[in-house]
Order: sequence, then C-alpha cells, then structure tokens
Amino acid sequence: MKHLFKLRAYLKPYLLQLMLDMFLLLSMTGLSLVVPQIIQGVIDQGLKAGSTAFLIRSALILVGIGAATAALNLGQRYLTEWIGAYVGYDLRNAMYDRIQYLPFTYHDHSTTGQLINRCIEDVRAVQSFAGDSLVQIVQLGVLSVGVVTILVARNHWLAVIVLLPLIPMVMMTTDFGQRITHLFYDVDNTLGDLSAQLQENISGAQVVRAFARESHEVDRFDRINRSYFKARIKVLGEWSKVMPTTNLLITMGTILILMVGGPLVLQGKMTVGELVAFNAYLLMLSGPVQQLAWLVNALGESEAGAQRVLEILEHEPEIQSPTNAVVLGVLSGRVEFQGVSLRYQDEKIDALSCIDLFVKPNQLIALIGQTGSGKTSLVNLIPRFYDVSEGVVLVDDLDVRQVDLGSLRRQIGIVLQTSLLFSDTIRENIRYGRSEATDAEIFTAAKAAQAHDFIVKFAEGYETMVGERGVTLSGGQRQRIAIARALLMNPRILILDDSTSSVDTQTEKLIQEALDRLMEGRTTFVIAHRLATIRRADLILVMDNGQIVQRGRHDELLKEGGLYKEIYDLQLSQQNRFFEEVEEEEELFVREREHETIKGRRTSDRSLS
Repeated sequence: MKHLFKLRAYLKPYLLQLMLDMFLLLSMTGLSLVVPQIIQGVIDQGLKAGSTAFLIRSALILVGIGAATAALNLGQRYLTEWIGAYVGYDLRNAMYDRIQYLPFTYHDHSTTGQLINRCIEDVRAVQSFAGDSLVQIVQLGVLSVGVVTILVARNHWLAVIVLLPLIPMVMMTTDFGQRITHLFYDVDNTLGDLSAQLQENISGAQVVRAFARESHEVDRFDRINRSYFKARIKVLGEWSKVMPTTNLLITMGTILILMVGGPLVLQGKMTVGELVAFNAYLLMLSGPVQQLAWLVNALGESEAGAQRVLEILEHEPEIQSPTNAVVLGVLSGRVEFQGVSLRYQDEKIDALSCIDLFVKPNQLIALIGQTGSGKTSLVNLIPRFYDVSEGVVLVDDLDVRQVDLGSLRRQIGIVLQTSLLFSDTIRENIRYGRSEATDAEIFTAAKAAQAHDFIVKFAEGYETMVGERGVTLSGGQRQRIAIARALLMNPRILILDDSTSSVDTQTEKLIQEALDRLMEGRTTFVIAHRLATIRRADLILVMDNGQIVQRGRHDELLKEGGLYKEIYDLQLSQQNRFFEEVEEEEELFVREREHETIKGRRTSDRSLS
C-alpha cells in the first residue's frame, strides 16, 4: 500500500467528512455487536421463562436497531461515495495539469492510449479505494477487534479453538495481496496498450480504409485484446484459489463451535442462548472475513492504479522555468546558437552537433536539407521544447534555460504543415493563444490570413464548430486558420513549415500571401520547401546529419556548389521553371485584360462622339 499511502494528501481536504464517515461506521458496528446479545436474552430469558413482555420488548429493540442502522448506513454510504468522487475529481485535475507540463521527451516515449487510461481507469481504481475500500478496511478492523474481544471475554478456550482457522486465512490472504498487485499492474498496462491501439486506429481510419487493411487491424487488435484477456484471467485464477478456501475455513469455525460448544451446553456449562450468540458473533465476523479476498483484490487493483498515477504525478519535468526566472519583455527577435549539440533520450548519436548561428532581428532564415538532417530539431530548441546537450541557445542575449517559459513561448508563433485545430468554434481556435482578444482583432487576423472570406460563408460563421483535429475543414482552410492564430499572437519570432504540397495552386497562393503578411517585421525560421521563400531568405542554412554544412544567400550558394546545388538541381529547378511559366501566363493574362480595357474605352469614346 505504499503507493496508495503516498496519495493520502488528496484525502486531507476532506478530513472532516472522513471523520464523520468513520463515526457513522463505528456507530453501525457498535449497534451490530449488540444484536447477538439481545438474541441470547430472547432465547435464555424470553423463551425459556415464557415472558411475552420480554419478547415484545426485545423485538422492539431489534426494530429500533434496524431502523437506526438503516439511517446510519444511508448517511455513511453517501459520505463514502462523496469522498471518493471528490478525490477522483481532484486527482484527475492533478493528472491533467501535470500532463500539460510534461516535456516533449516524455510524450516521445508514451502513447496517447496509456495516458488516457491512467487518467481514467487508474484514477477510478484509486477513487474506489478512497470511497469504499478504505472504509471496508476500517470496518473489518473494528469489527474483528470487537468480535474477538467479546468471544474471548465469553469463553476464551472456545474462542481460541474457533478462531484457529482464521490464522491460515489471514496468512493466505496477505500473500494473495502481494501477488495480486503485480498482476493488476500488468492488467492496467495491457489495457493501456488496448486503448492506444483503439485510439490510433480511429485516428487513422482513413488510411486503414484506403489500403484495405481492415482485417490486418482486426487481427492486430485481437492480439492485444488477447493479452489483456490473459492478464485478467491470471487475476481471476489467483482469486478463485482464495475464495473457496476462505469459505471452507469459515465453515470449519462453525463446525468447531458445534463440536466443542454442544457438549458444554449438554453439561450445563453453557446456555443455548450463549451458544447461539457465540455462533452469531462468529458469523458476523465471517462476512467481512469472507469479503477479505474481495477487499484484497480491490486493494491490489487500487495499489496498481496508484503506482501508475504516481508515475506521472511524480515525474518532474526536465524542462521548466527555473527559480527566479527572467520574465521577458517584448523581444527584438535576435537569436543565437553557440556550440549547440542535441542528443535525444535513448539515442546513440547526436541529432545536432556543433551548431553556431547568429540571427539578427527581422531576418528570414530558410532551412533546407534531406529528411532527418536536423531542421526541426534546430527550430525546436528556440521555444525550448528540448534542452541542448551542449552549448547554449540565446534569445536577445538571454539563455532560454534562464527565462520564464511562458513569457518566451508567448512571443514565438508556430505554424506547421499540418497544424492542429481543436474541437471548438473557429473563433476559439483563432484566439487560442490570446483568450482576451476582441472580435475585431480576430476578424483582422483572419482577413490578413486570407481566412475571413471562407469563414463567413459558413452558416454559423465564426461560431462554426471544427471537427476533431479540424477534419471538417480542408487542408488549406486549416492552414489559414492556423496562420490567423499565429497572427493574433503578434509574435516576435516565427517558426514555419511552409510546405503547401497538399493543396491546389490557388490555395497555395492564398496561403503564401497569408504567410508573407505573417512574416513581415518578425524574425522567421522557415523549414523551406518553396523556391520563392528560399530565394528571398536573408540566410539559407543547408543541413546534413545534424550539422550546418552550407550557409548564405541563394545566388551565393548556387555559385558555391555542394549540397545546395544538388538539392536545387534535383528539386528546386523544376519548381523554378513551373513558377516562371505561371508568372509568364499571369503577365500575359494581365496584358490581355489591359488591352481589352483600352479597346473598350476607345469604343465607348467613339459612341459618345
């Protein structure tokens, strides 16, 4: 129970309610301990003496005890569930809060399904302990002490004899508890894998259908589901060994009472009422003792859940604002890398090595290179998504590890190729980075991002709900809303992936116009795929194997040759010819329109004359 004990702080706010709950529980237990004594009196005094008045009085007392117990039970059950619900509520909030601040390194090695399972199923297991199992443990302890004390006080030799079967039961149950916790931990892990597979399959439903891999996914899910089933069966197998044995040992206690107590009654050393009461106390104890296996089973599940919950709650984010962090004012946008190297967790080689770079405010930096060359790794160091392994990243001459993360990231806008939108209205998605933004500011940002016109065409306009991950919008629409979101933040530093290969030429043009407005007057890092962006960059960084192998402007790098010239010849030259042809067609179209306009004016002038 060491992991559950660590979560005791979540019970402290409800200590008063917990004490009241325990008081009601103790009152119920006390009343239940009186009942066998009354039954003994009914047998030995009421029935034997033939006292009708005594029998009626005893019956009324039992009715009163029953009514009082029912009322106490109602209040106790409500309080128990209330405490459990609030503990679960607080724990889920704490889990969600911690997940918001977990670094990218944690998410790189965790699945969404596992995190969801920890926040829901594992918290539910802990909630069950706080709301029910804890009370049952206290009840079992109090009742056991009360019953054993009464039995020993009545006949200590008979008590010792009838309680002997309980000793192996307790030992067996304790051993069961130690084994069941590990088994439930395996169950929770396999359930997390099952959740992860389900989440991944639903998210990738379009890909599954497109490649006709439904049967493959069914088989894959079946394998994980079977692992979960086997883990559950192991728990059931262990539990099934304990429960029948528990029932047998309780039955042996009753048999011993009859075998030892019966002759005592015949010898006149014990009354029939005493024997019945003695057996009633044992049966009163047998109920909770029989539930001990159930309780240990639930306790094992709760302990495993607590362990998985604590693995998140006790995970200290490696990346967080330091003590006495510098709160940034408005940045100028100067960025510098000094001897920077980066190695990801569990990787054997550096993702970046020996990076030296100085970027002036408002410069446009284009990064090009093959997949895996380190472009994304480099830009991810600026908002401190990862920490450098060596060297330092400076923003306005300040080490990003020494500044307040919030004040840093609020001044960095990020627009990716597949920007995430949330299941909310378009309005709320645009002002996600600035919740206090006015409608006028939202509309201005949307117009600048070339998004306003298509938004107002929706029946609900800016109140249109966006589906999960933005699936109800086209790729170009999602991109422009993401640009509007970045514009609204008015960041001093921009990080862009300007790939528009998934959209048509007209949409690409609109997106590029929006990006051009977004980049005005800001320091911009672009993972570049378009020649138009690369040609006007103030500095082009050519990356290969985590290093900057070339740097300069477009014309300079073409003359220099090397990797940039290879990339240009293989990828960019064709793009260049395409855009030259498009520009020629546009110029020809404009000249034709101008010629038609002039011709129309001359015709109009002749008519007037």
